[in-house]
Amino acid sequence: RIVESGVPAATLVGKSWDFHVHTALQTTLEENLSMIYDSFAFLKRNQVEAIFDAEHFFDGYKNNPEYALSVLRKAQDAGADWIVLCDTNGGTLPTEIHDIVSRVRAELTAPLGIHTHNDCELAVANTLAAVQAGARQIQGTINGYGERCGNANLCSIIPNLQIKMDYRCIADEQLESLTTTARYISEIANVHMPVGQPYVGNAAFAHKGGIHVSAIMKDSKTYEHIQPGLVGNKQRILVSELAGQSNIISKAQELGLDVNANNEKTKQIMERIKELEHQGYQFEGADASLELLLRDAFGEMKELFKLESLKMLVEKNNGSMNAEAIVKVNVEGQTVYTAAEGNGPVNALDNALRKALVQFYPSINNIHLADYKVRVIDEKDATAAKVRVLIESTDFKNTWNTVGVSSNVIEASWEALVDSIRYAMMNMAKVDGNQDQPRASLGLVNH
Repeated sequence: RIVESGVPAATLVGKSWDFHVHTALQTTLEENLSMIYDSFAFLKRNQVEAIFDAEHFFDGYKNNPEYALSVLRKAQDAGADWIVLCDTNGGTLPTEIHDIVSRVRAELTAPLGIHTHNDCELAVANTLAAVQAGARQIQGTINGYGERCGNANLCSIIPNLQIKMDYRCIADEQLESLTTTARYISEIANVHMPVGQPYVGNAAFAHKGGIHVSAIMKDSKTYEHIQPGLVGNKQRILVSELAGQSNIISKAQELGLDVNANNEKTKQIMERIKELEHQGYQFEGADASLELLLRDAFGEMKELFKLESLKMLVEKNNGSMNAEAIVKVNVEGQTVYTAAEGNGPVNALDNALRKALVQFYPSINNIHLADYKVRVIDEKDATAAKVRVLIESTDFKNTWNTVGVSSNVIEASWEALVDSIRYAMMNMAKVDGNQDQPRASLGLVNH
């Protein structure tokens, strides 16, 4: 059926570990070799590019090296175009990978590939070790998605090969889209991408410690191993009461604001941040709220809409919980009254606010909430405790984080939600040239 499908290339998986031949296939070692030879000979007779994935090769080699090599030779003798060595259980170390691939490279003439799993957190390292030993085809996945602990992460492998090891994998402009690609695929897969993921994570080039920020303001190479823009990411300065004045200055300068160490405004902003963090706000996890705070302090944000009233209804009916939000807002001098349902209070709030704003700002349809977190700040106050709400939003190209704090989880959620929309509209205006604002200045009133 592979041949009948008309595909130009096909990958066949075969056993290279004698234990698997006996236990999983329940056949003889000789019969396994015959099946491999016959399968690849058939593909080549029908002019199909043939790739052999030697499953469990490294475990097989460590258990019975001569048999594992004989499996590869059979596939090569039958005409296989590629021999891919698989660390299927993900338990091999980089030094072992390098030594074994080097041995195989000396034994075979067919080009080699590498397929690694991440069970020991070594899939990327093992892949690079295999390349250094002669492998030239790499199998992996975006963000390392895969069974168990995942596969080799192409978002780390590609820049490591291209930037660190001088291999030409993709065009420079394609490399610059790596971050947006990784984040887009995480949205499609509905899997939250770790902020600390190398190269493409939100925190990959984030700096908080004052001594770090002071140094990168002089030269980013002091604490960054590459320029973030090479992979489409960007430098981020995180700010908190512990971060120091250098962080405030650097963040403000990044936004084009006139801040320096001797500026009275800087001291006022620092005091304001300390006051907010004492209340429970946390800006190192909410960079968008921080930017809005700084722009508000410099008078850059203008009123876009103003909340007049908000009501929430939560009903349990026939075993299910339903939420409805009723929002009354003033937009460009017009009072807009909307109601919307949701699968929870925050979803209902989001739907109602969008419904009120979309007729004025259609681009709001391009953003949605990607993650929602609630953290109790002081557990000893039990159900009366303050909560911190962190919202992550995305437009599939970028992500941003906002924060709200209150003893009422609905109010905290509203604060974070409003900041999310304020930030989105501010950036949409930069990209679209204010195309969504024929009648109003950009910006939202402080919540």
